[in-house]
Amino acid sequence: MVNDMKKYIDNFLQYRFLLSELVKKGIKLKYRRSYLGIIWSLLEPLLTMIVLTIVFGTLFGNHTKEFPVYVLTGRLLYSFYSTATKASLRSIRINSAMIKKVYVPKYLYTLSSVLQNYIIFLISLVVLVGVSIVQGVYPTLYLWQSLVALILILIMTYGCGMILATVGVFFRDMEYIWSVGLMLIMYTCAIFYYPERLLKSGWDWILKYNPLYCVIDIFRCGVFGKAMNMGYFLYAVVFSAGVLVVGLICFKKKQDDFILYI
Repeated sequence: MVNDMKKYIDNFLQYRFLLSELVKKGIKLKYRRSYLGIIWSLLEPLLTMIVLTIVFGTLFGNHTKEFPVYVLTGRLLYSFYSTATKASLRSIRINSAMIKKVYVPKYLYTLSSVLQNYIIFLISLVVLVGVSIVQGVYPTLYLWQSLVALILILIMTYGCGMILATVGVFFRDMEYIWSVGLMLIMYTCAIFYYPERLLKSGWDWILKYNPLYCVIDIFRCGVFGKAMNMGYFLYAVVFSAGVLVVGLICFKKKQDDFILYI
């Protein structure tokens, strides 16, 4: 296992320039026919936050000053996870022509799909900074917890992306199944509602055993200046590390068969 990891790192360093080019290409293609280009990475979360705040603020009676920030923190992290995993699922198939012609480590396509969406996600955090200042939510010493959450969600997303990319090659319907799965995940991440009522009911396990919610909660604790739940932190770390290892193993074992199905 150690030798495999060393080979993986050496291979990554050897092809890091190609990875950066794939990431740049992905970002350019995403906004190539848009007049506003990458500015949409700022406008989209802002407009979504406004709509969700008005709708769910009215529906659940959440009129606190911090509610827009609360909605935005959840929406940003979920959107990255959703977009990056869907891109990862298609990453091998959409690059089939290049895979058949030129040798490139196949994991680079999945990794580049995650990284290009992660960069766009980081840019969109500018909106969170602006909204937080306007709503009177200022940084505290707990802000480092948000950085931990950013690392965890990257690892988790890449691990899930590797599994989905592998399954997606052999089982095309996975794309439709995952879309439904993401919708269910969205409603169990407490993005636009406060979790207290659910946590006090018999349905608290829906949140507690949702690793994405745990990461979102850690991120929110950093933004709002609260100590994070150590149970959530440990669970998120174990899950992220576990899904990464499983993803790498599955991808490595099946990658030689990709050429037969793409």
